[in-house]
Amino acid sequence: MEMKITVSCPTPNRCTLLILVLFSFAASPLHASLSFNFYASSCPTAELIVSNMVRSASSSDPTIPGKLLRLLFHDCFVEGCDASVLLQGNGTERSDPANTSLGGFSVIDSAKSVLEIFCPETVSCADIVALAARDAVVTAGGPAFEMPTGRRDGRISNAANVRSNIVDTSFTMIEMIRLFNSKGLSLDDLVTLSGAHTIGVAHCNAFSDRFQMDSKGNLTLIDTSLDKAYAKELMKKCPSGSSASKTVNNDPETSFAFDNQYYINLLGHKGLFQSDSVLVEDERTSARVEAFANDQETFFRSWRDSFLKLTTIGVKTDDEGEIRQSCSFAN
Repeated sequence: MEMKITVSCPTPNRCTLLILVLFSFAASPLHASLSFNFYASSCPTAELIVSNMVRSASSSDPTIPGKLLRLLFHDCFVEGCDASVLLQGNGTERSDPANTSLGGFSVIDSAKSVLEIFCPETVSCADIVALAARDAVVTAGGPAFEMPTGRRDGRISNAANVRSNIVDTSFTMIEMIRLFNSKGLSLDDLVTLSGAHTIGVAHCNAFSDRFQMDSKGNLTLIDTSLDKAYAKELMKKCPSGSSASKTVNNDPETSFAFDNQYYINLLGHKGLFQSDSVLVEDERTSARVEAFANDQETFFRSWRDSFLKLTTIGVKTDDEGEIRQSCSFAN
C-alpha cells in the first residue's frame, strides 16, 4: 500500500522539522498502512486529548513519563505494538512478574475514556500507548516530532511470551544485540533507545547483584565497571534486605529530565544496570555513547528515528486486530 502524506506547515521551523521526520520515515522500513493524519477526519482531537492527559498526570507525578515510556517498550517487544500488555486476566502479559512493576496504566485508561466519549470505537489503545510515550518524552524536555498512527489492538496476550522478548538488566551485549535484531532494530537503535534510562526509576533488585557488603560492612564490587563511589550511594539507598518495592532514579543527576545525561553518566561509569555499562565498555558502541554525551541534539535526532522504528514493530493495521472499547479487555 502506498502511503500519501500531506505536509501542513504552521511555522517555517515546524515545517523543517516535519519534513526531516517525513524523509526519515520514508527511508525507514516502517509500516506503510500507518499515516501521519490517520485520525484527521474520524477524531481530529485525538492526539491533543492524549497529550493533555500525559501533561496533566505528569504535573502531579513526575515519574509518569518514565512509566509511560517503559510501558511502550514492554508492549512493542512482545507481540508488537498492539497494546497486548494492557489486557488483564490470568496468563496475560500484564500478569507476568516481569510486568508487575509497570505503571502508567491509569493515564492510558483515562485518555481512552475521554476518546470513547468524543470518538467512540475509533482510536486504538495501541495508538494511545505510542502517542503517550512520545508525549511523555516531550513533557520531560525531549524532542517533539510527528508520529504516524493507525495501529490496531491485538487480541493475544500470553505471559509465556514475555521473558524471552524483553531486555533483562543483566544482559550482555551479545544478548541485547540478538534481541534487538530480532525486532528489526540495529546496533545504533540499541544505543539510542537505551537513552530511555535518562528518566524513570528502578527497583533495587534490578541492580543489587552488582555489589554487596562484606561481613565488616564494607562495599565489595562484583561488577568493576561500576564507579565505586556511585556503588556506595546505591548501597545506602538499597541496603541488604530492602523492600522489593524500593526504587532509585535511573539517572542520579537529572532524574526527571529527558536529556543526554544518561550517556554522560555512562562515561563516568555510573550506568545503573549491567546492560547500561556494557554500552560504554564495548568498542562497537562506545563511540556512539561518547557522541551522544557530547552533543544532546545528536542524541535527539537519533532518538526520533529509533523511536519511530520502535513504535512500528509488529503493528496490526487494516483488518487485523480490533479497536477495543476498553484497553484492559478485548471486545
